[in-house]
Amino acid sequence: MLWTLVIPLKPLSRAKSRLADTAGDGVRPGLVLAFAQDTVAAGLACAGVRDVVVVTDDQVAGRELSALGARIVPDAPAPGLNAALAHGAEAVRLARPSAAVAALNADLPALRAAELEQVLTAAAEFPRSFLADAAGVGTTLLAAGADRELRPGFGPGSRTRHRASGAGELLLGGVDSVRQDVDTGEDLRAALTLGVGPYTTAACANLLIPGL
Repeated sequence: MLWTLVIPLKPLSRAKSRLADTAGDGVRPGLVLAFAQDTVAAGLACAGVRDVVVVTDDQVAGRELSALGARIVPDAPAPGLNAALAHGAEAVRLARPSAAVAALNADLPALRAAELEQVLTAAAEFPRSFLADAAGVGTTLLAAGADRELRPGFGPGSRTRHRASGAGELLLGGVDSVRQDVDTGEDLRAALTLGVGPYTTAACANLLIPGL
């Protein structure tokens, strides 16, 4: 099974406010873009991925991620992460009604294509499924197979919400790079320990990050 990844991305100037203690306002937008670039690049390198759709209204991010090979879909519907994901999935299925779709966070700078492939291979065994984040509370990936609604429920406590919605939880080891999203300085340290991609490496070059 080949998957289309749907990746939502806020305007860079408004994203990742919880990283303020690690990256100031002048640096943070570039760091957020770097996270997304490494996420998209790893997604496109994954053997199980057919294509990547990024839902964003940010012109800079749209240009840079399009250059990597992503398709950009304007974030046109009602505001909010889940509305953006539903809109992206709908855009994919207007062209390919039976497409297998996986919503993926944009903040996975350590993402490895081989680990993402493991997750997507496991997801193919379920009508709908999800992968919990490293903290065990949220979700980094939600997958819906052919002819299944995505029904995203991202946000605080989404692990419980997705489980309650009937999605199967993917209980996999060895896929830390797919679980390690970045919201805080501590998360960024964890991602850097795993080993981030080239865009995030460059963006972090001049940051002073305690513990590293």
